[in-house]
Amino acid sequence: MVSQTTKLGGTASNVTIGKIGHGLMFMTAKEVPSPDEECFEAIKAGVDSLPAGAKMFLNSAEFYGHGLSTANLEMLARFFAKYPEYADKTFLSVKGGLKLHSLEPDASLENLRRSVDTVNAALKGTKKVDLFQMARVDKKIPVEEAIKNMTVLIKEGKFDHIGMSECRAETLRRGHSVHPITAVEIEVSPWAYEEQQKKVIAAVQELNITVAAYSPLGSGFLTGQIKSPDDFPEKDFRRQFGRFQPENFQHNLTLVTELSAFAERKKATPAQLCIAWVAQLAPQMVPIPGSSHKKRTLENLGAVEVDLSEQDMQEIGRIIASHEVKGKRYMDVPDEVLNLWG
Repeated sequence: MVSQTTKLGGTASNVTIGKIGHGLMFMTAKEVPSPDEECFEAIKAGVDSLPAGAKMFLNSAEFYGHGLSTANLEMLARFFAKYPEYADKTFLSVKGGLKLHSLEPDASLENLRRSVDTVNAALKGTKKVDLFQMARVDKKIPVEEAIKNMTVLIKEGKFDHIGMSECRAETLRRGHSVHPITAVEIEVSPWAYEEQQKKVIAAVQELNITVAAYSPLGSGFLTGQIKSPDDFPEKDFRRQFGRFQPENFQHNLTLVTELSAFAERKKATPAQLCIAWVAQLAPQMVPIPGSSHKKRTLENLGAVEVDLSEQDMQEIGRIIASHEVKGKRYMDVPDEVLNLWG
């Protein structure tokens, strides 16, 4: 059975968080954001489920709004203004560091300061950023320089801990050599568990760094609720993903079918099985499934009750290995174009 709580890594190794975190992107990264009260109830449900002293790991970003806006942070500011007692019960991780109005990484001190200042302005003093991370690795400057720039901002009191995102194991090691990294955010799920993920997971166990495992449900696909590309809303950006294209969709659905059957045997939902599997890959793993609804949040957190034996983990591994996933995680373009695995 998955422990309900765990310790963070790096400079936050004294902080206890829930073993399952909460990704907030889909609350606002759409043309019509979810209603505030719906978002607030989903966040509160997660926080309230934890034992006293444990914080909920919340994952946001400077650009998690329609048109790359700060809508997600503004929603959080309204949440913490209404429920100030929840500020100390949450650990807020925020991604940024991209050039304004684009997705190009820029780890210069000037741009990082601009990004963090934008984040803090959107939060309006309701909550301090606990952890800040570059959303992608800036390949134009050494990662050591990028991390050094972030330590300057820590000294200025703009946030407390440093994270990294979408980076290779060797990049993580280089960054960690400059300043202890608290968490690294990478995609990990039964259909995103390949050589790069395995190398990062091995590195964090050696270095005591938390993995914030995003999209543990494969952008919703692994829940078994999506039967056709038409199940995505008309303007949903997931329609562009390679794995959801018509020529790949039905093939990839066979993995979901077999995982769903395994979940049924374990008296769990497919979502709970996937989250539990990610959580049990290593002590440092913290899945951060996204949810805009209280009911879904509670279902996700129920994954801690799914008891996966070593034999179960091996069987799930066999299922994953026997199903080749077709299509890219995002658009069908080289990873370098999207600045993945920097």
